Amino acid sequence: MSNIKCIILDDEPIAREIMEKFANRIGYLQLIAVAEDPVEAIKILQDNSVDLLISDIQMPGFNGLQLIQSLPSPPLVIFITAHDNFAVSSFELDVVDYLLKPVSFERFLKAINKARSRIMQQKPENHYKEPSIEDGITIKKNENLIRIQFADILYFKADRDFVQLFSSSGEKYTIRSTISEIQQKIPAGLFVRIHNSYIVAISAIKSLTKDSVRLSDSIELPLSRSHKKELFKKLNLYNT
Repeated sequence: MSNIKCIILDDEPIAREIMEKFANRIGYLQLIAVAEDPVEAIKILQDNSVDLLISDIQMPGFNGLQLIQSLPSPPLVIFITAHDNFAVSSFELDVVDYLLKPVSFERFLKAINKARSRIMQQKPENHYKEPSIEDGITIKKNENLIRIQFADILYFKADRDFVQLFSSSGEKYTIRSTISEIQQKIPAGLFVRIHNSYIVAISAIKSLTKDSVRLSDSIELPLSRSHKKELFKKLNLYNT
């Protein structure tokens, strides 16, 4: 694929210098500009085609979150910050990654590779792939076999010796299985266990609280302490 065009935004000179050195070490990363404040970054974004914004959050004037919210078509974003209290807000903006300072080059490279994967998935030539049995699961309803694509599944709920499957269309299906057996059959990259009784589609998560996961205004599921670490790791909410 072609180079990833990016800009760096940070009000701290030392942080800008470090990120610029990191970026220049990655062959497929094309650094367009380095900005000191959000207003300057907006001008750069308006004048250039940018794939990725690598930005601090806490800055004078208005912060990185407000910057992203102000853009009609923001690029992909990686936040690099000294503050961990913006993690949930950042996730709600669908950022690629959230890194806590000080950041090692290895952690920076990992975040850039995540952005690269997202960009490759967005390319038209990468949208098509051969149908695969791994794209969904087949269940029996009455006397019929029904194929449900993974992309159409919101969450699974354990129900004694059964599991309830809830789809994005509002349908509910009953599967004779345990929640642990279901977890072994679905892609770990698409789903995450949030509770002993619940598995949710990562892409369906809209927001989090300390003890719940919200999929929509009407669907809020419990988040157990024992599964929180794995959830946050998959969502890249903290430096791992």
